[in-house]
Amino acid sequence: MTSVVRRAAPTIVLAFLAAIAGVFIGGWIRAPGAAHGTELHTLLHRDVVLDAPQEAALDRLEAEFAVRRAALEAELRADNVRLAAAIEREHANGPAVAAAVDRSHRTMGALQKATLAHVFAMRGVMRADQTAAFDRVVVQALTLAH
Repeated sequence: MTSVVRRAAPTIVLAFLAAIAGVFIGGWIRAPGAAHGTELHTLLHRDVVLDAPQEAALDRLEAEFAVRRAALEAELRADNVRLAAAIEREHANGPAVAAAVDRSHRTMGALQKATLAHVFAMRGVMRADQTAAFDRVVVQALTLAH
């Protein structure tokens, strides 16, 4: 039985890693970052009354963030390609696979940090009487079921 497990282990590990890669790729194909941004802006316009200068400031922030987000999403897609190549080469959770996973995690972390910086920049556009409503909108956008 041990020899059967030993022979099956690489296949099991490869299938597991392929499943993880599929989840990442599938998530990016559906573009969840765009969905969250759209939800946030829809909720923001529904729940917070913005004046014209605030609208203009938010439009500028959104345009700037769109460039940064697109670059990080492209980097994450490249990370997924590197991960797939490493899996194909090693057929195991070897050093190249581990390095590719670590790289994609760094990119995902950078995207999350950039998104949070964008949200806090948007919050900086709010007046004191709007921040509580803005905070509720952000929490709601982050907790919507998909």
